[in-house]
Amino acid sequence: MAQIRIENLRKDFGSFNAVKASTFTVEDGEFFMLLGPSGCGKTTTLRMMAGLELPTSGEIYIDGEEVGMKRASQRDIAFVFQMFALYPHMNVGKNISYPLLSQGMSRADARRKVAEVAKILGIEGLLDRPVGGLSGGDRQRVALGRAIVRSPKAFLMDEPLGALDAEFREHMSEELRALHDRMGATTVYVTHDQLEAMQMGDKIVVMNHGVVEQFGVPQQIYDWPATRFVAAFIGSPPMNFLDFDGAVTAGDTELTIGETRIDVPRQLEAAMGALTLGVRPEHLHLSDEAPYRGEIVAAEYLGTTQIVTLDTAFGRVKARIPSHEVVRTGTHTGLAFDARTLTVFDGVTGRALVSEANHEVLVHG
Repeated sequence: MAQIRIENLRKDFGSFNAVKASTFTVEDGEFFMLLGPSGCGKTTTLRMMAGLELPTSGEIYIDGEEVGMKRASQRDIAFVFQMFALYPHMNVGKNISYPLLSQGMSRADARRKVAEVAKILGIEGLLDRPVGGLSGGDRQRVALGRAIVRSPKAFLMDEPLGALDAEFREHMSEELRALHDRMGATTVYVTHDQLEAMQMGDKIVVMNHGVVEQFGVPQQIYDWPATRFVAAFIGSPPMNFLDFDGAVTAGDTELTIGETRIDVPRQLEAAMGALTLGVRPEHLHLSDEAPYRGEIVAAEYLGTTQIVTLDTAFGRVKARIPSHEVVRTGTHTGLAFDARTLTVFDGVTGRALVSEANHEVLVHG
């Protein structure tokens, strides 16, 4: 397996800039997620890593070798597509063995390798079956088998579970992560599903409009988003935003929203004018004694918790609270904030005015 390093990668399609100076590193053996909404540039980035698209500028290093202008066949990678891309006229065994035979391996050695891979994936009984009659999950296993049978330097996966139903998708995501751990593989995985990224990934790159908004481990990205976009994209429900006019200076640990003072983490950057206070729903608590007030407009029961929606003078917010707490729509209550969990964003740029304790984990694109 190998490290993959991306430096100032850019891709233009005519006048359209799809990827803008992306820089990040996938360490050897990592399960690495490229996350973002449709059209953000994540699949284009993956295709450039695979050699299916040539970069407009920038460098791609695989195992220390610059491969940006090399053909896909020269990069020793395996690509797994969303729609399986299997050969319909071949059975399962022949689909998996095809890459080996095309490289000149003997049929006896290819059969041995196919048997090993089939055992890992639990499809030993399917090798003589035509792929057309298989379920979506089994076809995805066959596609994975064809990828791993060569033992490439890296696996590149473009939403490989996207065609599966929700229940089986969750099961396959667990199997895929377990397979990665057994093989010690370097894997780059594209998804638009933030839950999938948080559950499976060792590291995550969050992209938007071709820009790397943030790069880090899942907990860092969730707890300390580098931009308002990341804060809104990660989390269900997403982070709450209270928009107001004010000012903060470097070193401030308090801000004022209207007539209410709220403690915040130590700020590293100054900003004046439009500001936004960000708080996760689970870090908001209902308290009659709290000075910041809101009206309860809805409550959604979710079993062990409930999502309470409140209207405040500076925006609508959602609080995740225990289901046993009694709330009534139309009543007013106070909102208590945990200062350690708050993020202040510049209202114009959307960048976080990050706390000193967490500055080192935030990487802006």
